[in-house]
Amino acid sequence: MFDELWILIPLAPFILGGFAIWSKHKQKEMEMGGSQQRMLDDPDANHMREEIRTLKDRIQVLERIATDNNSATDLNRQIEELRNR
Repeated sequence: MFDELWILIPLAPFILGGFAIWSKHKQKEMEMGGSQQRMLDDPDANHMREEIRTLKDRIQVLERIATDNNSATDLNRQIEELRNR
């Protein structure tokens, strides 16, 4: 059994290199997890998310208005309703 142990000696640098790469990856993964948690707790980030959600809703309405077959007066009325929101 110990006679075949010498075969592992040339493989040691590859095993150590793989372990080093894996440990750096895990370290970066842990750092990213912490920054994501800070982003979830940040009030500015929450405000930005709400603003983006509102803008997406408005874009959907504008797309619907632009693609519907309405007369010019209907379009003007709908645009004015959006401005009054």
